Amino acid sequence: MRITHPFHPLVGNEFVLVSRRLDWGEDRVVYVSANGALRSIAARLTDVEPPDEFQRIAAGRAAFRTTDLCELNALMERLSSPGGRRDV
Repeated sequence: MRITHPFHPLVGNEFVLVSRRLDWGEDRVVYVSANGALRSIAARLTDVEPPDEFQRIAAGRAAFRTTDLCELNALMERLSSPGGRRDV
């Protein structure tokens, strides 16, 4: 499998895919790193599935989806509010 997310430090690197599973409530893949250790990464950051419609249509022109930005905004609002959760 290849890491495809443009902002990931290992973008473009290929690794041996070991397994794919649901971890921490997220679709993740386990792979063998360059030093032989097992690592995992969100499957959406790799080429294990074909690009979704957003990626196909954006064609590299948009780095973030609207839903991802809305989620980030909600998290920032929670963290900046008085008494907001700091362990998120």
